[in-house]
Amino acid sequence: MSELRFDGRVAIVTGAGHGLGRQHALELAARGAKVVVNDLGGDRSGAGASAGPAQQVVEEIVKNGGEAVANPDNVATPEGAQAIVQAALDNFGKIDIVINNAGILRDKSFKNMTVEEWDAVIAVHLRGAFLVTSAAWPHLRDQGYGRIVNTSSPAGLFGNFGQANYSTAKMGLVGFTKTLAHEGAKYNIKANAIAPVAWTRMTEDLLPADFAEALGVDKVTPLVAYLAHEDNQASGEVYTVGGGRIAKIFVAEGPGWAKKDGLTVEDVAANWEQINAQEPFIVPRNVGEQMAPLMQVLQ
Repeated sequence: MSELRFDGRVAIVTGAGHGLGRQHALELAARGAKVVVNDLGGDRSGAGASAGPAQQVVEEIVKNGGEAVANPDNVATPEGAQAIVQAALDNFGKIDIVINNAGILRDKSFKNMTVEEWDAVIAVHLRGAFLVTSAAWPHLRDQGYGRIVNTSSPAGLFGNFGQANYSTAKMGLVGFTKTLAHEGAKYNIKANAIAPVAWTRMTEDLLPADFAEALGVDKVTPLVAYLAHEDNQASGEVYTVGGGRIAKIFVAEGPGWAKKDGLTVEDVAANWEQINAQEPFIVPRNVGEQMAPLMQVLQ
């Protein structure tokens, strides 16, 4: 198989000063993409700011013969998101790829979580992905091409103690991704999400240090690069990736139980086992397909 290249493509990678984002930026640049390396330069809680991390990644890309520009703007503000996209337009003339990777952590058990801790995490992960993609969307539509990769998480898909804010944002990105896939279809805009498992500064307290190499960021980036490539035709999908393993994650619906007329609480109790049955399941591709079994009952 021939090498998958990104010559002539322009990519934005948010949160690219460290970890996964840095690896994504380096890989795309090594394969010919021109990259906007965005990073606010704060710590993993979102505190502080520095242009240093993004600039260091750009210097590494340039040293290796690639093209990149650093951007320190905040994805969580409309002005910051517009500036990130404008950096691509001003320096490279267009935008083809958006990789929404920026994120912070404010972990706390739910009973102790403050409104500020909730809002801060939602703002960067979910609002940030919305704002950056929204700023890029008109350009992707007008040119009839785009690839978007959003960063979800197993915590969002399955929940995790102490991460109500983070898991909510990450599951929100799944719905965001699926809707972008529908709305972008006729413009050749493909949107997908990853749920990575990797040892980074974001996860160093959650994963044993012994797994640092086995769960290296280099084992996540190949999937991201493929999803960002023009050859990729998948859209609206979610993939878990880490440690050399990739698998599709999907939302399914069991066969259920139905009673058209006169449903009571007792009916629910009496048919609880069938209501919870998981097979045979369906995997709806849109709301219409999800509604189909209900419409059959109503007819």
